[in-house]
Amino acid sequence: MDSTRENNYWTQRYKEERTGWDIGYPSPPLKEYIDQLENKNLKILIPGAGNGYEAEYLWSQGFKHVLVLDISEEPLKAFAKRNPAFAKANLIQANFFEHQGQYDLILEQTFFCSFVPTIENRNAYAKKMANLLIPNGKLVGLWFDIPLTGDMEKRPFGGNKELYKNYLNPFFEVKTLKRAYNSIPERHDQELFGIFIKFDESIDDNLLL
Repeated sequence: MDSTRENNYWTQRYKEERTGWDIGYPSPPLKEYIDQLENKNLKILIPGAGNGYEAEYLWSQGFKHVLVLDISEEPLKAFAKRNPAFAKANLIQANFFEHQGQYDLILEQTFFCSFVPTIENRNAYAKKMANLLIPNGKLVGLWFDIPLTGDMEKRPFGGNKELYKNYLNPFFEVKTLKRAYNSIPERHDQELFGIFIKFDESIDDNLLL
């Protein structure tokens, strides 16, 4: 994936305020999941975080090991302005596919549906998620349940339950993947809530390239 092209694309959208995905607060399905977490020491990554309302909520609830990652600097600057006490070192401008680290939990906010839906990109997503999680770590979040068309420019890109499972099954146990019951009205019946647990056994490093 071309980092410069993606950076320019998303930065331009933020500058032009073409951010229809931004609801201005934590997504209800993710907030409900966060409210069930008891271990405040979890190391959590939110890739493609945008304005990072889930990260902001986590931090307000006492989770201090939260890393916010986005390919564009624009939303990270907005996040820092809203949350001046948040550790600047935990605001990372980077290409997700080049990021290195190990996490207990990764929160997915339709990030999968934000990049060009080639088989190569989607396989790379699944492998990278597995690479970034500790054994038995969790990938939790929302995926759009909308048709995948042939338009390679119109984001977000869609998918369905079987498609997502096809990419993630080699690396994860599917704990749940079902229609979100508490989506915002504008996304009613258009989101899947999933919990995927990384397999405990070793993964061939060659699969993670």
